[in-house]
Amino acid sequence: MAFVQMIMYSTSKPNEMQAAVEEWEAATEGKRTVVRRVLCEDRAVWGRYIDIVFFDSHEAAMENSALPETEALSATMRRLADGPPTYYDLDVLDDRG
Repeated sequence: MAFVQMIMYSTSKPNEMQAAVEEWEAATEGKRTVVRRVLCEDRAVWGRYIDIVFFDSHEAAMENSALPETEALSATMRRLADGPPTYYDLDVLDDRG
């Protein structure tokens, strides 16, 4: 079953946050299990972002989370965020194009 993780956070340093993600992508080439990532900016709340990350399964997401590079990225993102993130772990029940 497909799996999606949504991470909602606020930051006044979006460019630094994006640079950290791009460094992670380079460091995890060929290892990461992320299928797709969509970054959204909240139009109603300045500085609030939602990262939507797609995986083939919950197990693939846990494999990705266990990468040392992912742990380092999480620490960097917590440092750059203006407060703790909110995580949503979602099983995909229906996906229509």
